[in-house]
Amino acid sequence: MPDSKFLYIANFRNDTNQAMTEEKIKYELEFPVKASPHMLFPFLSTPSGLSEWFCDDVNSRGEKYTFIWDGDERVAYMVGKKTEKYIRFRWEEDHEEDNKYYFEFKIVVDELTNDTALMVTDHSDEDEVEEDKLLWESQIHELFHTIGA
Repeated sequence: MPDSKFLYIANFRNDTNQAMTEEKIKYELEFPVKASPHMLFPFLSTPSGLSEWFCDDVNSRGEKYTFIWDGDERVAYMVGKKTEKYIRFRWEEDHEEDNKYYFEFKIVVDELTNDTALMVTDHSDEDEVEEDKLLWESQIHELFHTIGA
């Protein structure tokens, strides 16, 4: 079976010549995690942390992140960030002023129980939502394995 990091990029490849007229569906996934926001956030927001679980390597220059999977590169821009709370990225092909598509990692701490959860928000074509959710589950499992959570 191919590496889950590679499956993620393979699923999101777009033909740049294809018109992108179809509306994407927004979805959210919640993953309880036994890790503090302080420990978890660097794995979601830094090139070294992301390369531990999300892809093979990451290069960043300012808000531009280049993700590398098995030699293939994909560019995303960091479009929002609050330390130890959330980070939001937008793929280069979606990076237009009025574009509403993004993927986001948000750390939520329950005020009563102090339990921590990682929320993943993404957008996919309607016929790819279920497959993409499975890919995220695989990726987040890899993250939790990496951090020992």
